[in-house]
Order: sequence, then structure tokens, then C-alpha cells
Amino acid sequence: MLDFSILTDYLDLYMQGFVNTIKISIIGLIASFILGNIIAVFRLAPVKLLNFIGAFYVEVVRNIPLILIGFFFYNGLSYFHINLSGFIAGTIALSIYTAAFIAEAVRAGIQSVDRGQLEAARSTGLTYIQAMRYIILPQAIKIVIPPIGNQFLNLVKNSSILGVFAGLDLMYYADIIHEKTWITFDTYIFVGMFYLVLTIPLSLLVNYLERRLARSE
Repeated sequence: MLDFSILTDYLDLYMQGFVNTIKISIIGLIASFILGNIIAVFRLAPVKLLNFIGAFYVEVVRNIPLILIGFFFYNGLSYFHINLSGFIAGTIALSIYTAAFIAEAVRAGIQSVDRGQLEAARSTGLTYIQAMRYIILPQAIKIVIPPIGNQFLNLVKNSSILGVFAGLDLMYYADIIHEKTWITFDTYIFVGMFYLVLTIPLSLLVNYLERRLARSE
């Protein structure tokens, strides 16, 4: 039987972590989406240097644990006399990590768009970047909304790593509550419930968009 007194007695701490997790997720969603699109365009750009940068970014970031990227920004940058808070370091790491997966999803979407559209856009005088921005990317993103939505879900769940860096998220405050009560199971079960409040609506939204897009095809 869950001890709901933990939830009521420490609701203020849970809510602080919940609100901060929402902030982290929103910032991460926006930053990773923008960066992911840029990297996807780099990977398909008619410039070898940009291809290399895009491929290098994706292969390196996807094959390094997220927590190590977080430690780099939280601890590693101090070597260069740059000290970031756990909140900022964790959010940057989360955005960079998620962007690598979004880039691959967007790249697949771009490649599924008829190449003739890019050539037609270029023939009208648009640059490669303009053609991507106005013609190709809007179609590609529509195609890959489901996988991008899944990455957004993963981002919300992965935000829990900020607890390691004193990132002021749900896990960070859950650890504080645990130190006060020494009740492990109940404390973290309530954390899981708060995450469900975030992820279930997002999951339903992704499923709705997927069905809507399927009907429009």
C-alpha cells in the first residue's frame, strides 16, 4: 500500500521538479528539433564538408551514452573555466543527444520526397537552403512526425538524467525526498506517476497525428 503522506507532505518539492521537468522538456524539444533539422540538411547537402560534419555529429553523439555528454558539459567544461549549472548542462546535453536521432528521422523524410522537386526548386533560382526550407523540409517533416514524436517522448523520459547533475528535475527532488524519508519505493513510484502525466498526453497526441496523416494520404 502506497504511503500517500509522502506525496502530500512533499508535494511542493514534487511540483518544483515537475515544473522544471516541463521547462527542460520544452526547451529540449525546441532546441533538438531545430538542431536536428540543420544536421539533416548538412547530411544531404551538396558540400562534402557539410556532409562530413553532419555524419560525424550523428555517429558520435548516437554512440555515446547521454549521461557522458551531460558530464562533459557539467564537469568537463570546468577545465576551460566554464561552469554551467546542472539545469543548463543537462538541458544542453539532452538537446544535443536527441537532435542526432531527429536528424536521422528528418533525413529519411527528405530522401522520401521526390528528388525532382528539389531540382525544380533549384531551377527557379532558389538556393539549396531556400529549396530545403520552403519546399522539401515541410513535406519531409509531415512524413516523419510519428518517429519525431517518439523521440520527443524519449526526451521527456531521458530528462531524468538531470538528477545526476543537480538539474532540479523530478529525479533531483525525488532524491531529496528520499534522503528525508528513507522510503524508496513509494517516493519513486510517485515520480513515475508525474512522468506519466507528461508522457501519456504526448503519446496520445503522437498517435492522433499519425492516424490523421494516414487518413490524409
